[in-house]
Amino acid sequence: MTDFLLELRSEEIPARMQAGARAELEKLFRARMAAAGLAVGELTVWSTPRRLALIAKGLPDATAAVSEELKGPRTSAPPQALEGFLRKTGLTQDRLEDRDGVWFAVIDKPGRATNEVLAEAIPAIVRAFAWPKSMRWGRDSANSDSLRWVRPLSGIVALFGERLIACEVGGISASFATRGHRFHCPGEITIGSAADYADKLRACHVIVDQEERARIIREGAARVAADAGLTLVEDEGLVVENAGLTEWPVPLLGRFDETFLEVPPEVIQLTARVNQKYFVVTGSDGRLANGFVCTANIAASDGGAAIVAGNRKVLAARLSDARFFWEQDQKKTLAQHAEKLASITFHEKLGTVADKVERVAKLAEWLASEDIVPNCDPALARQAAELAKADLVTEMVGEFPELQGLMGGYYARAEGLPDAVADAIRDHYKPVGQGDEVPTAPVTVAVALADKLDTLRSFFAIDEKPTGSKDPFALRRAALGIIRIVTENGLRFPVGEGDLLDFFADRLKVQQREAGVRHDLIDAVFALGGESDLVCSLARVQALQAFMATDDGANLLAGYKRAANILKQAGEVTDAAAATAPTEVDATLLAALDAAEPAASAAVAAEHFTEAMAALATLRAPIDAFFDGVMVNDPDPAVRAYRLGLLARFTGAVHGVADFSKIEG
Repeated sequence: MTDFLLELRSEEIPARMQAGARAELEKLFRARMAAAGLAVGELTVWSTPRRLALIAKGLPDATAAVSEELKGPRTSAPPQALEGFLRKTGLTQDRLEDRDGVWFAVIDKPGRATNEVLAEAIPAIVRAFAWPKSMRWGRDSANSDSLRWVRPLSGIVALFGERLIACEVGGISASFATRGHRFHCPGEITIGSAADYADKLRACHVIVDQEERARIIREGAARVAADAGLTLVEDEGLVVENAGLTEWPVPLLGRFDETFLEVPPEVIQLTARVNQKYFVVTGSDGRLANGFVCTANIAASDGGAAIVAGNRKVLAARLSDARFFWEQDQKKTLAQHAEKLASITFHEKLGTVADKVERVAKLAEWLASEDIVPNCDPALARQAAELAKADLVTEMVGEFPELQGLMGGYYARAEGLPDAVADAIRDHYKPVGQGDEVPTAPVTVAVALADKLDTLRSFFAIDEKPTGSKDPFALRRAALGIIRIVTENGLRFPVGEGDLLDFFADRLKVQQREAGVRHDLIDAVFALGGESDLVCSLARVQALQAFMATDDGANLLAGYKRAANILKQAGEVTDAAAATAPTEVDATLLAALDAAEPAASAAVAAEHFTEAMAALATLRAPIDAFFDGVMVNDPDPAVRAYRLGLLARFTGAVHGVADFSKIEG
């Protein structure tokens, strides 16, 4: 058993592509080895900005010999069929086996040396590699058959044990040589085997393990901040990105001018993060401090002083731009900014963003005035909605679209608008995702709900609904946001009808899945129709789920399905339950229905769904006794009609609570 090392060295691989590249290399390698009959055990895949590396532990020295069996034509088939089969297998007729009148060929394939398999696999893997973006280079780049790679490929190391795997791809031949850190150790390094690969590169200032580099950055950044009495603002995404940008990471603390702290902290953090890949820090008061942590890719002889100074200048330029945007935007009121929304198309069939704003403003005002959002001032709801999209045309949001809403809130507060209005502008996009907080402040709730409702209703009105995996207008996200706002704030109003209500039911299944709510029970409630109050519907679903978890629920469902099948086979049923009961069993079920139907109906009307389920539970024993004690399809037509009428009343009573035909089980 022998270890195999493959290194593919190139110019800088974008950090965002490295995780996918590692997965792609492992997938292609395993597929090639499996096709050759080589068992692959432990695999390690590493990436740095300049290389992808794979180590396969304990590969066998050769593939196992195998026998392949091929079924041919019948022995009675025309000679041409046999001749074709012989050409396909490369055998003569005396090598075939006659099995019950059918020719079979058994072809023994000897094992192959693993180094031969690897020599064929490596070029195939390189050429089959799927990058999000790739390029051709050099003199052959005009040729469509030339090698494509994310950046120009410059070297291949391929070692099976201590033996070189002789292969070539795109004019690059495999060798024992790689290169270390671009500045610390730019010359060639000879690799002896997989065993010394990581250590030799470490000696040349390259840490090949991306997880180790991430740990150095994570811990080192926190340490240099703590040494200065500061606290690092954790950002795991930035840790991973910096690990993908460096081969020898060295976290360094720098400072910027305190006057930049006049700019909102989110702007500073985004400027540092997006443009420069810097971490930010907070002071002892928990507020953003005038510090940053950058990650150098070199162990500088001056301790990093020059690197920090250079990064400080770059960050200062970026923050100066941000401060300029902040000051310029405040020279106009939000209402003045909002005037520009009339020139921005929201959708060709739905008008401008200004048109959408007016629709949202009317809806938010209505939600408040109708007390659907309790304790909400209609005037404030309208004002907040009219200004909620104004920051879309500001300089700051033009530079950082991620800050839409947030900057509007800052500008509203700076302008002296009511806090409720500023908060609503800031938070009206919430909740954005499953983990995002749900607004609870009345004005914010009204505007956030109105914005999402308008989006859904407008796009459904022009038949722009999500299809399959396509949802270009994020309507599924809007529906989930509405569901969370409505249910978590207990808002009572109809969210929609028809296709839109069905869409909400589907989204409710997704939203409630994590809470352990069964999708078939949601179907059972929404199938009744006429109920578009999500709070009421969800309460009914939860009561139904609790009921179905009991023996009464399970047995009642079984009785319902049996009754439904009998009624389906019987066809049209006339109500004969008013006649004299043929037997005591019939009379018992009739009495139970007379009591349960009004009780369940009254409980549903009062939204006491647990009580409605309890009323249904009283039917369990009578329906069980009915099926055990009588023959529904009695020879006497009057008796048969009477009993079918009882079953119709029974299923009708159940349907008053939920459509049990939708329930699985």
